[in-house]
Amino acid sequence: MSWLHLVILALIQGLAEFLPISSSAHLILAPQLLGWSEDQGVLIDVMAHFGTLFAVIAYFHKDVAGIIGGFFDLLRRKLNKNSALALNLIIASPPAMVLGLILSVSGIDVLLRSPLIIAATTIIFGIVLWISDIKGKEIYKTEDLTWKRATLLGFAQAIALIPGTSRSGITMTAARFMGMTRVESARFSMLMSLPIIGAGGLYALLKLSKAEEAGASLSDGLIVAVLSFFAAYACIAIFMKWVSKIGFFPFMVYRLLLGAGLLLWVFQGAA
Repeated sequence: MSWLHLVILALIQGLAEFLPISSSAHLILAPQLLGWSEDQGVLIDVMAHFGTLFAVIAYFHKDVAGIIGGFFDLLRRKLNKNSALALNLIIASPPAMVLGLILSVSGIDVLLRSPLIIAATTIIFGIVLWISDIKGKEIYKTEDLTWKRATLLGFAQAIALIPGTSRSGITMTAARFMGMTRVESARFSMLMSLPIIGAGGLYALLKLSKAEEAGASLSDGLIVAVLSFFAAYACIAIFMKWVSKIGFFPFMVYRLLLGAGLLLWVFQGAA
C-alpha cells in the first residue's frame, strides 16, 4: 500500500477509535469512498487498532499499573480497588474475544463489511447513544462496577463487532444506561479496549508476519500502528477533557448524517 493510504488509515483509526462513531466503519468505508482500487483488509484494520492500544496504555498508565497490580492481588486473593477493576476487565473481555474468533474463522467478519449494514448500525446505535446520555444518571464511577454490570458491558462490547456499531459507543451507551458518569463511562470503555485490541493485534501481527493476506505486509501493518498511536493519544486527551461538557449529542448528529449519506450512496448504486 502507498504511504498516503497508510497515513489516511492511521489518522482515521487514531481519531475515531475512542469517539463513539465507529472507527471500523470509517476504515471500511475509506477505500470505497476515496476510490481506492482495493480494500486494505481486516488485518490492516486490526493493526491500526493495535497502535491505539499503546495510546491507551500511555494515557492511562496509572490505571494500567493499578490493573496489573490488581491482577496479582487477585492471585493472592486480596480484594481492593485495583483487584476489583482487574476482575471486572477479565469478566468483560471473553464475549467479544470468543465472538471475534468465531467471526474471523468463519469468514463472517468479511461479509459484515457492507455499507448498508454500516449505515443501519451507525444510525440505530447513534440514536441509542443519545438516549442513554439524556436518560442515564450520573451516579457511579468505574470503581463502583459490580461483576454483573461488567458482564453486561462485555456483551455490549461483543455487539460492536458489527461494523458501524462502535466499540466505544456501545460500551459507553451501556455504561450510561447503568448510571455511570460520562467521564467514567469513557474511562472504563477505553480500559476495556486493552485486552480486546491486544488479542486482536497479536493475532493480526502473527498473520501479517506470515503474509497470509494478499496486499498486506508486516511493514504496512507496523507503519499504520505507529501513526495511529500518535493520533489516538491526542484524541483521547481531548475527548476525556471535553466529554463531560459536550455530552454525546454531537456524535449522534454526526452518526445520523453519516448513516443517511451512506444510505443515499448505497441506493444510488454507488456501492
